[in-house]
Amino acid sequence: MENKKCIEPTKGKHESPEYMQISLAAAMALGFVPGYFYRNAIPHCINLLLTYDDGCYASCAYCGLGRDRDGMNSEKSFIRVEWPRYSLKEIIDRSKLKMDSIERFCVSMIMNKKAVDDTITVIKAIKYEMDINISVLSNPSSMEDIDIQRFKDAGADRFTVAIDCATKNIFDKHRGNGVNGQHRWEKYWEVLENARPIFGEGNIGCHLIAGLGEAEKEMLHTIQRVKDMGGTTHLFSFYQEANSLLENHPQCPANQFRRIQLARYIMDFDYAKINDMDFDEKGRVSDFGVSEDVLDRLIESGIPFQTSGCPGKDKRVACCNRPFGDSRPSDIRSYPFRLERGDVEKVRRELLV
Repeated sequence: MENKKCIEPTKGKHESPEYMQISLAAAMALGFVPGYFYRNAIPHCINLLLTYDDGCYASCAYCGLGRDRDGMNSEKSFIRVEWPRYSLKEIIDRSKLKMDSIERFCVSMIMNKKAVDDTITVIKAIKYEMDINISVLSNPSSMEDIDIQRFKDAGADRFTVAIDCATKNIFDKHRGNGVNGQHRWEKYWEVLENARPIFGEGNIGCHLIAGLGEAEKEMLHTIQRVKDMGGTTHLFSFYQEANSLLENHPQCPANQFRRIQLARYIMDFDYAKINDMDFDEKGRVSDFGVSEDVLDRLIESGIPFQTSGCPGKDKRVACCNRPFGDSRPSDIRSYPFRLERGDVEKVRRELLV
């Protein structure tokens, strides 16, 4: 495989692949932006987002990058935080100085005709300069079947798809025909399935957002589907984005999200399957399919309630910890750090509601 040398910025252009947006947390970790992390929740994954002046062509109802949201693309928030734009060269140069804490890069596509080729260019540029793991957060609507192999050949070790919605009806409503969008449920699952033989079992993942109108049982059936395909679920709690189409949609209740987090961990790490679990008449988990001793031990560890995502050195804990990406620090949904005694006690109280 021939890697491409790190590209130099093109004069007058501030678009990908020469420039990338990075999460505010990554910008702080790399010293672009001053600040400190609450409870030392330093990110161990540098999240990169492709950026273009004409933005993302999609119109997902909950997304801050949607074409229907007011503002220039480079000024829009995403997952409720700013994503400042820097040259890829400077991002790489600064990352080289932080290799004691950085374990992974994630290159995130948007819906744009340039996205596939630019993603490959960015992966090659990073791999030329650094020996580090790289994930691709793909946009299936922009891709051809051959592109999955191209990402792998460029140097990515993990492949993920942000299906986000637990059911076809919710997907169509918020990402497809319901918002005049181009995304199709069947295409997203097809791409995830096709990635398995290329990236290998355990090296594919699916983003899912809890709280878009699904029952817990529906969400967990989808998580089991991902698991059966050889993947893992990267779980988010819905958190309203200002001026998006779902800015007034209620946030996922804490007790609902805690049950989904716990069940997700139980399924992804082979403690039980969904067929071992029971649900009440409203589709809420009433039995997690494991013994009381095992359940108590998992809750006490706190690990199921930490951010789920691409792993780092510890395969059971995400290095992509996305600090406070789906909640405020005062009411944490996905913990970006190891839980302390008070955190576990709070989680136990929420599970009982």
